[in-house]
Amino acid sequence: ADDTKDAATTEAASDIKVGFIFVGDENEGYTYAHVLGAKEMQEALGLSDDQIIYKWNIPENEQCYDAAVDLAEQGCNIIFSNSFGHEDYIIQAAQEYPDVQFCHATGYKAASSGLSNMHNYFTSVYQSRYVSGVVAGMKLAELYGADTDVKIGYVGAYSYAEVISGFTAYFLGVRSICPNVTMEVKYTGSWANQALEKETAEALIADGCVLISQHADTTGAPTACEAAGVPCVGYNIDMTSVAPNTALTSASMDWGVYYTYAVQCMLDGTAIDTDWCKGFAEGADKITALNDKTVAEGTEEKVKEVED
Repeated sequence: ADDTKDAATTEAASDIKVGFIFVGDENEGYTYAHVLGAKEMQEALGLSDDQIIYKWNIPENEQCYDAAVDLAEQGCNIIFSNSFGHEDYIIQAAQEYPDVQFCHATGYKAASSGLSNMHNYFTSVYQSRYVSGVVAGMKLAELYGADTDVKIGYVGAYSYAEVISGFTAYFLGVRSICPNVTMEVKYTGSWANQALEKETAEALIADGCVLISQHADTTGAPTACEAAGVPCVGYNIDMTSVAPNTALTSASMDWGVYYTYAVQCMLDGTAIDTDWCKGFAEGADKITALNDKTVAEGTEEKVKEVED
């Protein structure tokens, strides 16, 4: 019986086609994390390269709708989109292609859309933000003492709930170690603008911030921190390639957990959750490898304690 089921699943897997609409490409951290998740799903389910179609650098406008339609017309059974401003265009496509499943990251309108083929997904990223804040707090305690009242900086993209809850969680993580620290937040008005993120980090450093973190998608802020010798906490990807002497860790997500789940639902003929959000317990949230060159002594043990 198991052999029969495996054969049926394999046959279904060989027929499925998966589409991805990405706001950036592999050179931008947020999208690169999604790409890693897509590849993780592909390997886990044994899909071939010709079963995966990527749409790169799709802005938050009607080009997103056009990309979704094109993927549906190419035979994609399930389509993922990864940027907040894509949502209305994904809903429009979902209305026109009821037999295709549409999954949108960071959004909130799937439930109210009334569409059974429209889904929202994200991770409980505030969890990894909190843990990365603990890493930052440990570094501050090492440099200045746990009772320090130094100021730290945060490069935010937009004043959206996702960004605000993220930096709040991060700040709480820092304050769990250094309760008197304060934090200054500056917004760039863009998810991914390397030059502007670098300039914003430089402005925060000039304003007296002694450690920088970010909810923005490029390596701009860590690049500024490396030049200034200021410790930093990144986002999405390991930043040690651009900040080997200052990067501590990055708050990150494993998108492969969701992509594997959603496509497996298609193979099994089961419903995909309208709203999906998982965290550390399910492996969907994580921090990148601690930089042994920069983190404070005892950080690894503290991180394990907090994660547990």
